[in-house]
Amino acid sequence: MEKQKLHELKVLAAQIRLETAKIIHSRGFGHVGGSMSMADAMAVIYGAFMNYDPKNPRWEDRDFFALSKGHGGPVLYATLGLMGFYPVEDAYTLNQPHTHFPSHPDRTQTTGVDLTVGSLGQGISEAVGAALGIKTQGKSSHVYIGVGDGESDEGQVWEAAEFAAHYKLDNITAYIDDNGLQLDGPVPEIMSQGKGLAAKFDAFGWNVIELSDGNDVEAIYEATEKALAHKGEPTVIVLHTVKGKGAYFAENTGAHSSQPSEEEWEKAIAELTQALEDVKAEQ
Repeated sequence: MEKQKLHELKVLAAQIRLETAKIIHSRGFGHVGGSMSMADAMAVIYGAFMNYDPKNPRWEDRDFFALSKGHGGPVLYATLGLMGFYPVEDAYTLNQPHTHFPSHPDRTQTTGVDLTVGSLGQGISEAVGAALGIKTQGKSSHVYIGVGDGESDEGQVWEAAEFAAHYKLDNITAYIDDNGLQLDGPVPEIMSQGKGLAAKFDAFGWNVIELSDGNDVEAIYEATEKALAHKGEPTVIVLHTVKGKGAYFAENTGAHSSQPSEEEWEKAIAELTQALEDVKAEQ
């Protein structure tokens, strides 16, 4: 990847992280942890690979994205706003009366949302169906999916995984936000995943790429290039991320949802603003 493109993606990731925090701050509380950990992947997906048109959100030949871990909606809203689907400030009405930005993304409410998600496992199932439909129609569009590690306790995730492998849906790239924490505590304590999600997806017939630093923009970019070049199988990129990345009150605390004080919000947003300026200044 060219140095300039890498810099642009790092800046975009920092912008997404800052705007995600601002969106959740507008409500005062919310899913900071699992939203912030996905910012880097979202920057790579929307900033480098996805085909879409903000002026024509329902363009039939677009690529699709499904945030199956729907509680991370704020990171998708931040991304879509920064990509030009609407002024990002519109999302500062998160989960408020008459908003178009509900807690979980809804394609009937928010411009740019391709698939409605809610119950865990629903998004990947819809996305697999979309990928099969695209294949059946002879189109070349790609389907990207964001999946949670805790979400992967759901049997529906594995039904979708089995289906995608059986139909050789190589027009799928899934990203697992493997941050090691879920609502009730550490993932291994809530429901052991055996030899890990990489091994499980491999057993289900997927092409697997595993990144030890799932918040490394360059590594995510290179992994996505490999995923798109792989034929005959769906690909999953297992991202070992830091939950709450960039928000000091949430990072590595185990917090699934956070309700910080106004002072904590101000400090976090100030730190994220400075982090963005620091990234912009890098050469």
